[in-house]
Amino acid sequence: MNALISVSDKTGIVEFAQALHALGIHILSTGGTAKLLAEQGLHVTEVAELTGFPEMLDGRVKTLHPKVHGGLLARRDLPEHMAALRRHNIATIDLLVVNLYPFEATVAKPGCTLDDAIENIDIGGPAMVRSAAKNWKDVAVLTDASQYAGVIDEIKAHGWVSDKTRFALSVAAFNRISNYDGAISDYLSSIAYEEGASVPQRSEYPAQSNGRFVKLQDLRYGENPHQTAAFYRDLHPAPGSLVTARQLQGKELSYNNIADADAAWECVKSFEAPACVIVKHANPCGVALGHDALTSYTKAFQTDPTSAFGGIIAFNRPVDKAAAEAISKQFVEVLMAPGYSAEAMEVFKAKANVRVLEIALPAGGATPWAQGRNAQDIKRIGSGLLIQSADNHELQRADLKVVSRLQPSEQQLDDLLFAWKVAKYVKSNAIVFCKDGMTMGVGAGQMSRLDSARIASIKAGHANLSLQGTAVASDAFFPFRDGLDVVVDAGASCVIQPGGSMRDPEVIAAADERGVVMVTTGVRHFRH
Repeated sequence: MNALISVSDKTGIVEFAQALHALGIHILSTGGTAKLLAEQGLHVTEVAELTGFPEMLDGRVKTLHPKVHGGLLARRDLPEHMAALRRHNIATIDLLVVNLYPFEATVAKPGCTLDDAIENIDIGGPAMVRSAAKNWKDVAVLTDASQYAGVIDEIKAHGWVSDKTRFALSVAAFNRISNYDGAISDYLSSIAYEEGASVPQRSEYPAQSNGRFVKLQDLRYGENPHQTAAFYRDLHPAPGSLVTARQLQGKELSYNNIADADAAWECVKSFEAPACVIVKHANPCGVALGHDALTSYTKAFQTDPTSAFGGIIAFNRPVDKAAAEAISKQFVEVLMAPGYSAEAMEVFKAKANVRVLEIALPAGGATPWAQGRNAQDIKRIGSGLLIQSADNHELQRADLKVVSRLQPSEQQLDDLLFAWKVAKYVKSNAIVFCKDGMTMGVGAGQMSRLDSARIASIKAGHANLSLQGTAVASDAFFPFRDGLDVVVDAGASCVIQPGGSMRDPEVIAAADERGVVMVTTGVRHFRH
């Protein structure tokens, strides 16, 4: 039995080769891998000795030979294949271990030159992997160090690798080749080649987009019961993102659960202070800050108790027993937090259907709460995609421009910034009333900004909340003064909006006339 080993990443390869040798498997190898194994006292046959042809062109050509690919591709169940091997003195290769030149890591380095990128495009490795993966019924192909231990265990227990495992290894191999080729295509098609340029200029949006995602689970159905669905994650998910969640209890997540949970989690982790976000149908219906989980939850729930029924709740701090007891009094679909006390989990045991998710927030960095966000947003349209940079803009106090005669107080600035952060996560058109780190009324998703303003004030009335002295955020500019008049009539004392309308002077004059503070951001936050 023969194994061919040719790896760029040497992690675990010595121990794996030693285990193969102990099992009586003959090892073939190339270049640096052969040298490393020989230094460890292992008997290794170099591929050049097998093929009778030396490595050449700085290693570009070493395994592209019939004695390699014939040994990988020959079907053991076809007499004519086996006769051909005997006629040409080709031995079968039963196990292939290959990981590829580190192309992705190379192009991720600042200052990577086009020459560096090209030299890290593997040719022989993918060719061998494809040959072995195609012939999976006879050849086991390993493309990652995480596969080594399981294969050794199977050989020890059964004398060889099972059909099921060989097929799974083949699928993993083809996936690796697909991801590798996709990364190369992404990189090369992002370059506008210029003669003499060492480090190429790259476009943020390559000429061909090659999405690469891994299925986490099939879902019972999609947005509606007649639709099918599945849940995928990025090939390399960001720490602190929803796909890294660990479900501690509860029913299986649905398509709508996941979509709403993502909206809640993205919103809550944008706050540095302890916060709670309650989402219903992709919109925050209650957001609040507090000194602990219980306080923030109580305030968030107070915003709109009716909409919070059956909602998704997210915290950016661990949940303790007191918060758990308050939450358990309501109907909750999904609960998310960085952690839970043992006492809190005891409380939730009585609510066995509640989906409890634990998501570790990234540690370190100047703004850890902002980590784990997508770099791009993608929207599917008919036979196409819309791809844009994600709306990760974080407004700072220094970015605000006071356009009214009346100047904001420190408390008003705090409320305006809080309202602005919430509005970013509310479907357009968005109008959000806030006060003292708490949403007081949320108007979402209306065709008219005027209607969003009215709905927000109606919601506050239903919750018996006074809007006197509140701060209001509008995700886009006021095209006319009528929207401003609605929020001021409801009780707003200060307003934050992007500005940029041709009628800005009219709207600012209306703010001065009504005696309210107005600040502009210069940034719009449409969310469709």
